[in-house]
Amino acid sequence: LSVNSGIGFSVGVVTSVILFRRRVWPIALSTGFGAGAAYADCDRSFNPARIAGVRVLQQPPPESK
Repeated sequence: LSVNSGIGFSVGVVTSVILFRRRVWPIALSTGFGAGAAYADCDRSFNPARIAGVRVLQQPPPESK
């Protein structure tokens, strides 16, 4: 989470300084995008059913003798 948010924060700072005359909203927006990307990555890694093209099959119950 911290890596993607940090990258988003860095992009926001650079964008804010270069394009928007040191406004705050590009920093907040980019940090939010980074946090959202990190959340989506974690969700996919812990819940493989959400990965596109992956099908989770259930095993049949064991037969009792």
